[in-house]
Amino acid sequence: MGLVQVATNTVTSAVASVTLTGIDSDDVYMVSAVGIETATDNVYCKARVTKSGSADTTSNYDLAYKLLRADTTFSNNSQTNGTDAFITNNLGTSTSEFGNFIMYLYNFNSSSEYSFATVETTDLRYDVKLMGRQGGFVHTVASASDGIQLLMNTGNIASGTFTLYKVV
Repeated sequence: MGLVQVATNTVTSAVASVTLTGIDSDDVYMVSAVGIETATDNVYCKARVTKSGSADTTSNYDLAYKLLRADTTFSNNSQTNGTDAFITNNLGTSTSEFGNFIMYLYNFNSSSEYSFATVETTDLRYDVKLMGRQGGFVHTVASASDGIQLLMNTGNIASGTFTLYKVV
């Protein structure tokens, strides 16, 4: 098994979102995000699938995560019919706060199945707590998706490297 880079974006000055497209086969794809920092305190990174390069903002995102914490016991998060899927825990503007994740994308090229993703995150939060998240989301629309849009729930992405790979 290997990875072939499809698209990458390194953010060095604040942007509203990052869109990675290029999914054009039935292969599994992977998104790697490293060093996500935010321009606004106490916000989280979220994702939307793209259709023909544009983010789908309809209320068709379901998700479930197990939240793992260094400071207390685990908890569960879930959402039904959201307009996006949250990915990271809350991040802040301090230089010691950042998020990372690996996301695997399935069925994105299929026009007859739902696009879905598994997600693993590690975050050093705004309140200086180490947290992780394991789970995923499904976009409950049976149509082809060609990529993923990543953005913060409020404000801009200040920095980070986002890369889309095809798993071969």
